[in-house]
Amino acid sequence: MKRKEELQKLLIVVDMVNGFIKKGAMADPYINHITPKLIREVEGILSEDEGVAFIKDTHDMNSTEFKKFPPHCVKGSGEEELIDELKPYEKEALTYEKNSTSTIFAKNFLSDIEKMKMLRKVIVTGCCTDICVLNLAIPLINYFDEHNKNVDVVVRSDLVETYDSPSHNREEYNGMALTLMRQAGAKVKGEN
Repeated sequence: MKRKEELQKLLIVVDMVNGFIKKGAMADPYINHITPKLIREVEGILSEDEGVAFIKDTHDMNSTEFKKFPPHCVKGSGEEELIDELKPYEKEALTYEKNSTSTIFAKNFLSDIEKMKMLRKVIVTGCCTDICVLNLAIPLINYFDEHNKNVDVVVRSDLVETYDSPSHNREEYNGMALTLMRQAGAKVKGEN
């Protein structure tokens, strides 16, 4: 991967961690169906010498987010770790831990984005489409607009997924989130 200052393209992989896919109160194993194609995308970006960033939901035991969601991805539990399929790529990537549903507030994230003066495209992937992906894509679009930066934010509809539950229909919430991101200015695409 090039130095941050030289990156023109950044692939962001949101919350593909054990606590959303493999184990725990918020895990939905169905999300893992995007992993093989996501790995190909990570390998493709790295082969271009462009950037990959992994976002890892990581909470303390007393996280205020647990007032809204069941405890999940607690630091030291293993739930906050990337799924095994993606771990081999972590050493070649940027990594950010977040304690909220928005990566924008993760330590060093925005300061690193600011250093990427040549950045022209950000590709957003991962889970959950209607929570953490949405809460990254729209604020990122707003950030670029606020600073008059001509950077495309692309949301790969084939590389995002959300969970299913009796009160959270996967298809409905994916559709709503993709529509909201498109209306905010994201380029929603099935292929890059």
